[in-house]
Amino acid sequence: MEKLSGGLLLALGLWPGALRASDAARDGRLKFIVVNDTHLMSDACAEWLRGVIQRMKEAKPDFCLHLGDLTEYGKREHHAATRDVFQELGCPVHTVPGNHDYNSPKSLRYYNLFFPRRRNYVFEFNGWQFVGLDTTEGQKYEKTRIQPDTLEWADKQAPRLDQRRPTIIFTHFPLGAGVKYRPLNADELLEKFKPLNLQVVFSGHWHGYTERRHGDLRLYTNKCCALKRSNHDRTPEKGFWVAENKDGQIHLDFIEVPCPKPEPARKS
Repeated sequence: MEKLSGGLLLALGLWPGALRASDAARDGRLKFIVVNDTHLMSDACAEWLRGVIQRMKEAKPDFCLHLGDLTEYGKREHHAATRDVFQELGCPVHTVPGNHDYNSPKSLRYYNLFFPRRRNYVFEFNGWQFVGLDTTEGQKYEKTRIQPDTLEWADKQAPRLDQRRPTIIFTHFPLGAGVKYRPLNADELLEKFKPLNLQVVFSGHWHGYTERRHGDLRLYTNKCCALKRSNHDRTPEKGFWVAENKDGQIHLDFIEVPCPKPEPARKS
């Protein structure tokens, strides 16, 4: 089994690390927000997001994962506004960049300024490992390839992670098999985490709910949480997830946030 590629294991509905999930210590509080594709582009977006933050605070989360496309145009003032709004949540916010967070075709200048050290990184909470990965290729939205520096980072860092601890990966571009806009080399990235006790992968970019299951491993995308962007799957709901550890499993509760009718869906 260990000789099979990560991509083939997914096709077979298997993931070797997740089979060891029951052996890992996963007790204790773990409650966090998962939000994607806020696409802030105006003062009105910032004001609406403040209302979203108030709903998030009701859950009393330990932290927040933002799966990228924080802004629509990657402008300095929009990244600053997004940072300021999410600071009102009162807990750590862990982000990854999306293709809309570039201020030019290949520059993440303002994202890096307001969200430093938030491209490829690891953090831990109550025995769980969280891995944030930059899956973008500049401003491209389709037929993309994950950049070499992310793959090199994974080569170096994945072997240093504890294989026994349950692990969650979060990205912008979807990694679930068959999901639209999945990077062409997504399997190459997943291969590097094959030995880990990988439980969940959260991704954005595709504005709509998808779930792929491979044994105990689950890979998700969700509806967007943007005032002025719509869902690609044509569903009207906007919102975010409250994720919580219950008996060693991550349970998701979708919290819908009222939103005026958005603009027609556009390409990502």
